[in-house]
Amino acid sequence: MCRIFRTFIDIKQTDMLPLQQTIQFSDYSELYDLIIPQDNLLRRINALVDFSFIQKELMDKYCHNNGRMAESPVTMFKYLLLKTIYDISDVDVVERSRYDMSFKYFLGMSPENTDLINPSSLCEFRKLRLKDKDLLNLLIGKTVEIGIEKDIIKSLTIIVDATHTGSRSNPYSPIEILRLRSKQLRKSLYESDESIKGKLPLENTDDELDHELDYTKSLLDIVNSNPSLAEVPKIKERLNMLKEVLSDIEDHYVTSKDEDAGIGHKSEEDSFFGYKTHIAMSDERIITAATVTSGEKGDGAQLEELVEQSRANGMVVETVVGDTAYSGKDNIILSNDEENGFELVARLNPTISNGARKEEDRFDYNKDAGMFVCPAGHMATRKSRNGIRKGTVNRTVTYYFDIKKCRVCSRRQGCYKDGAKFKTYSIQIKSEQYQQQADFENTEEFKTKAKVR
Repeated sequence: MCRIFRTFIDIKQTDMLPLQQTIQFSDYSELYDLIIPQDNLLRRINALVDFSFIQKELMDKYCHNNGRMAESPVTMFKYLLLKTIYDISDVDVVERSRYDMSFKYFLGMSPENTDLINPSSLCEFRKLRLKDKDLLNLLIGKTVEIGIEKDIIKSLTIIVDATHTGSRSNPYSPIEILRLRSKQLRKSLYESDESIKGKLPLENTDDELDHELDYTKSLLDIVNSNPSLAEVPKIKERLNMLKEVLSDIEDHYVTSKDEDAGIGHKSEEDSFFGYKTHIAMSDERIITAATVTSGEKGDGAQLEELVEQSRANGMVVETVVGDTAYSGKDNIILSNDEENGFELVARLNPTISNGARKEEDRFDYNKDAGMFVCPAGHMATRKSRNGIRKGTVNRTVTYYFDIKKCRVCSRRQGCYKDGAKFKTYSIQIKSEQYQQQADFENTEEFKTKAKVR
């Protein structure tokens, strides 16, 4: 393995894009054997992953007969991977590749190489080369492929769940990002020189973006005017990260309106603006599939896609473990399919199991809040139970929505009747329809598998 990296990269080109990497000897490459431990994270990643798949995936993003010679897509992708792993700015990840031997090793540079890319190239690579690429599923598929090839993934079970992700385009998100990076910079300053506290500008306390931008610029001016502090490595990293965030916001890279995001709910009282990432993972905790929806979407509807993606990525799925959000009628029917079915380990919830009256009138159930959410993303404000508990009449659960929102909703046609004093959504509790799943819940097999989650 070490012999391979006693080399430096010589790029052979076809047209304007590097297409093949050939290995030549470097007199100084033995330094890698002396300096970088065998268990180093970057050494291990290099040994495990063949990154040539990045080159193949991005071929259509380059012009092959015009312009100047392009940087290697594999090298650019590795730079972004380093940036993510070590949480540093574009400027710092390039600068660190000048002197950090593990970075040079990972990037395929010779130890003596000081011919670095321009940091601005990383921004252009993100915007131009990775645009419209389903990078998430590409990387997940490659991860599963490696896991199966290396005999890491042995299970036949996937665990499904969803996580909330705030939109970077939320009007308050830029303020939060600026405050986080400013806080990190101040912390680094205080660790180096506590006397700097009295020299820094007063922090902005309101939610006006302009005020936060003014504070950020004042903070940057003070730090930049003090070279003895600005050049301290830890401070410099945080300083560059804050500059990068400020530049993104001023270029409207972060603050542009996000039309794909939606209002979701973490609980009945706690909401967020953004997305949900729906994830499937194996027993070995390796992600096998992921889908991203707007924040108001329910979890259960994504199960079929997660199972299909996991199988397409090479995973054999015989059992699916999830919470009550995945025990709806459609998913129970899906799990019982003769050809593509699976064992569904998800506890029944009468409410979500009977949630829809017709496909076009589907209201999503939010398990975190215990409420239904209408197609426009508005959550019910309260609920009540009606009917006879024991007898011939089925009990119903009625959900009440904010009538003020319904009156002005863009999707009120066919949902809200003009002049109505209430907007409700009612369902019947018919647990007998799910007796088979209920019986499975009471088995020791179900209880054992449910603990996995």
